[in-house]
Amino acid sequence: MTQTKGNTLERQYVIKLAVLGDSAVGKTSLIDQYVQHSFTNNYIPTLGVNIVIKDITIKDGKSFIRLTLWDIAGQDKYDLTRKMFYQGCEGVLLVYDITRPITFNNVKDKWLKEYKNYAGKEGVYILIGNKVDLRDQGIVSADDSQTVMTFEDGAKFAKTIKASDFIETSAKLGNNVEEAFKTLYTQVLRRHGESI
Repeated sequence: MTQTKGNTLERQYVIKLAVLGDSAVGKTSLIDQYVQHSFTNNYIPTLGVNIVIKDITIKDGKSFIRLTLWDIAGQDKYDLTRKMFYQGCEGVLLVYDITRPITFNNVKDKWLKEYKNYAGKEGVYILIGNKVDLRDQGIVSADDSQTVMTFEDGAKFAKTIKASDFIETSAKLGNNVEEAFKTLYTQVLRRHGESI
């Protein structure tokens, strides 16, 4: 995180955040919903990394935050190159698809471990259970082995991995998407002794 003081603004921050998780858990959709308030049903996998900028003015227009959101590809073929994308990352949304239990397990077994290994310091991470709109429709898990992951499953798991929060979202409907990103960057600022 970098901070500068401008002439008209009290404080300006630049914060790098990453969105991690298996392929097709909805990482790009979460970012699109947050930045553009849009959703597309067409799945196009991210190739390597996609960087999106979101500017936020807060405190009655006196403080400015520039978020650089790193949408990091979840496919296995990027395992070797992905580590360079973590440098300077202050916070992460660890995303799983509530209809695919394997993506839930991979948060701990792969994504959190990778983030801690390569980010270079202890950052803020929030567990995100995405696609809750599918639970409301009564859809069973994608592999039919069990019903979808419950809120209680996610909340318990968040405590186990010491996530700073757990939030269920729907990138499709926009449920809790704004809250997820705001909670993340607010906690990053708090870690640096700043409040908004």
